[in-house]
Amino acid sequence: MIRQNKPIEPGGNPFFNPDQLARLLRSSRLLWILVIGVVILWLISGVYMVGPGERGIVLTFGKYTSQSEPGLHYRFPAPIQSNYVVDVARVRTAEIGYRSEGNDQRVMLEEAQMLTGDENMVVVQLFIQYLVSDPVLFLFHVRDAETVLKSSAEIALRSTVGQNTIDFTMTEGRVEAQAQVKALLQNLLDQYQTGLLVTEARLLAVDPPAEVRDAFHDVVRAFEDRERLVKESEGYAEQVVPEARGEAAQMVLEAEAYREQRLIRAEGDAARFLALLAEYLKAPEVMRERLYLESIERVLADATLFVLESGQSGVLPFLPLTDMNTTVAPEIEPSQSTEPTEQSEPTPAP
Repeated sequence: MIRQNKPIEPGGNPFFNPDQLARLLRSSRLLWILVIGVVILWLISGVYMVGPGERGIVLTFGKYTSQSEPGLHYRFPAPIQSNYVVDVARVRTAEIGYRSEGNDQRVMLEEAQMLTGDENMVVVQLFIQYLVSDPVLFLFHVRDAETVLKSSAEIALRSTVGQNTIDFTMTEGRVEAQAQVKALLQNLLDQYQTGLLVTEARLLAVDPPAEVRDAFHDVVRAFEDRERLVKESEGYAEQVVPEARGEAAQMVLEAEAYREQRLIRAEGDAARFLALLAEYLKAPEVMRERLYLESIERVLADATLFVLESGQSGVLPFLPLTDMNTTVAPEIEPSQSTEPTEQSEPTPAP
């Protein structure tokens, strides 16, 4: 390298160069800009987002400090503080005794095979749904909460199946066995403080070994048919019994209405009779004549009357024997020794 010696200006300092100072200032300004930019980025790194259905867990120097609700939050940047985001609304699943592979299922015999209370071999498949109820316990109290859940589910399943018979577990006790598995599993998870909440435990399959599977399925179908017939009988009874009760109630109401009607009518007849008796006691002859005329009027109201001459014998030839239902009475032919008579309206006899 060739060094060029420049002459020193008059009055200048040989140890101070303005160009070098300017270069130094420019490089230090750039350095400060870089430092400030890094600090700003470091401070911005403390911003974090908690989505809907999630919880934020904040740690200060590795120790749990607080939880944050959904929304935008800020914490001190690392290494002072750090955060975890846990989805507490998502329904998680676990499979015991099988594994889903697309649309197919692969049976895991090391998990599915177990003994029942009556010492029969059975293959059981259990489906579990659960939520994260306590994110702090889920993250920090156990090493792997989901692995603990699967191990606890297998323990609960084997314990429940081992306490019941194969017929009970396969047929009428299946729902009760599911409830027992769910309760025992939740009890184990609470003891281990995993922060998990079991929402459903469902037995997908409870089958005997393949050698005797068909016979056991026949038994299960027979139990199902029996339950179906019982339900149909109960449904028929629920349909017939209300109808019979309704008909009985209707008959009782009709009888009571008829009774009230007869009582009212009897009371009216008695009152009418007493009124007639009072009038009869005042004028017996007049009342007797009146009652007679009213009776004759009622009896002859719908009768066809024929008025004949008095003293004439042989009534039969003059009666219309061929047509007695006509509304108009036929005329009677006059005899030679008698005068014609006119047909008149029916009048009450004196």
